[in-house]
Amino acid sequence: MTYRHIRVERAGAHALLTMDRADRRNTLSREAMEEMIDAFRGIGRGDARGVILAGAGPVFSAGHDFGDMTEAGLAEMRTLLRTCTTLMETILSVPQVVIARVHGLAVAAGCQLVATCDLAVAADTATFALPGGKAGWFCHTPTVAVTRAVGRKRALEMSFTGDPIDAATAAQWGLVNRVVQAADLERETLALLDRATRGTRESKGMAKQGFYAQVDLPLPQAYAYAMELMASSSQVPDAREGARAFVEKRRPDYGDR
Repeated sequence: MTYRHIRVERAGAHALLTMDRADRRNTLSREAMEEMIDAFRGIGRGDARGVILAGAGPVFSAGHDFGDMTEAGLAEMRTLLRTCTTLMETILSVPQVVIARVHGLAVAAGCQLVATCDLAVAADTATFALPGGKAGWFCHTPTVAVTRAVGRKRALEMSFTGDPIDAATAAQWGLVNRVVQAADLERETLALLDRATRGTRESKGMAKQGFYAQVDLPLPQAYAYAMELMASSSQVPDAREGARAFVEKRRPDYGDR
């Protein structure tokens, strides 16, 4: 499918989704987010092993497009923010590992995208901010995802002050997995995604969805859920083949599943 605001390409075994609004700093207009939702759902139904989320131009994403917002009424704003929430939920729901490749500024909902992706690699030139705290409109929804990545105190510092953090701080705080030199960003992002997608697609999809289902549960419920998922997943053909291959000291044959 052809999109106006994004590009979707194949990068070997993975899909590459690029926000392609460099002239608008890759801001997340409603139409752009709807295209991203459609693209992620299509990728989720396909055979890609992982997804790289990137941005064109000098900025990863400057967040919401204020051109959509300046005259929007309450109903329009609810619809816009519901679309953004659906985008974040879609990233979490697809079975593939989604990795953010962050080369530049990631602000507000752009920072929310980074926090939502399963993994993130940042160039040493990248910066991250929730700037609403120093203006008149607080970054309420971006803070939901950022808090789950960096914890309460650090999220409150980011959201209350609005001050940007550099890539090294983002890695230290847990917003990104690692920081690399800008020239190495594409290679290092792909290398991490290749390692994160080893194993069978079915088992990795169950692992991702199972993780998000249990991670915020109280400990007894988390163990109960994970125990049932692990027991059930032991019965799928790939799990049985992997166990047999280990016992028989041979390479597993997963066929083309």
